[in-house]
Amino acid sequence: MMNTTSGPRIGVALGGGSARGLTHIPYIEAMDELGLKPSVISGTSIGALIGSGWAAGMTGKELREHSFEVLGTLRTIAGKLWAHQVRGLGGLLRGGINMQLDPASVVDAFTPHSFPHEFKDLRIPLYVVATDFQSWHQTVFNSGPLRPAIAASIAIPTLFRPVAYANHVLVDGSVVNPLPLDQADIGTDFLIGIDVNGDPSESLHKTDHRPLDIWFGSAQIMMHSLIAHQLAAYPPDVYVRPHVARFGAHEYWRVREILSHVESEKDRFKWMLESKIEAYIQNRIPVVESNPG
Repeated sequence: MMNTTSGPRIGVALGGGSARGLTHIPYIEAMDELGLKPSVISGTSIGALIGSGWAAGMTGKELREHSFEVLGTLRTIAGKLWAHQVRGLGGLLRGGINMQLDPASVVDAFTPHSFPHEFKDLRIPLYVVATDFQSWHQTVFNSGPLRPAIAASIAIPTLFRPVAYANHVLVDGSVVNPLPLDQADIGTDFLIGIDVNGDPSESLHKTDHRPLDIWFGSAQIMMHSLIAHQLAAYPPDVYVRPHVARFGAHEYWRVREILSHVESEKDRFKWMLESKIEAYIQNRIPVVESNPG
């Protein structure tokens, strides 16, 4: 365990990537094992959902166990979605048949019963990024009700209904900022970026793409460009991008495989963190003031 009494204030940005974002959990476990706690967490999409649990005080191990419990099988996922989406036959008849999911119901279905309702109840400051569909800009939440902000951040266009909240029509934060380094850089001096958008390695020679593959793959390409801009503007001290292309964007039921796939990355990540933070403590790395000006 590291002694970080004189260490830096750590900001962690958790990116969006649908089911592939479950790979955030082993990296959180690695920080737990080193005794490191962030001063700020920012999250987009599934990064906002997992980051909120972390900010609420859940350990990486607890996040892992909870994900196994609520995502372990297709039947479990379908049962939770059905129970929270429909809420009885009356709700279905009044609302009509809508194939889009309600993101607020999804947040309710997959968060623990004791989950905080307000940002102020979190143990670590959290910045949740969503996209304002009307103004084309990002909207960042760090106060007020927590669940509507997360619901907005995960509202993938076409799959989820947009969220009407705080005078905005909101959709998935990955549309404008899939790796919110800019928010994790607020008030911190050591920046970690965990990019779960994936890479093209698994599909370079594939030609039989399904329509859903084309849609999500195109979104990934756009997010890759946006992440490149974030990396240039807010260079992280530690940046990781696990290879997760073999997993489908919505294959949440493969949670055990997904976490096992990146397990071997934990030691490398811990080594990177230890090296960089020790260098910071020994003043080998000059401190750059966050958000100068």
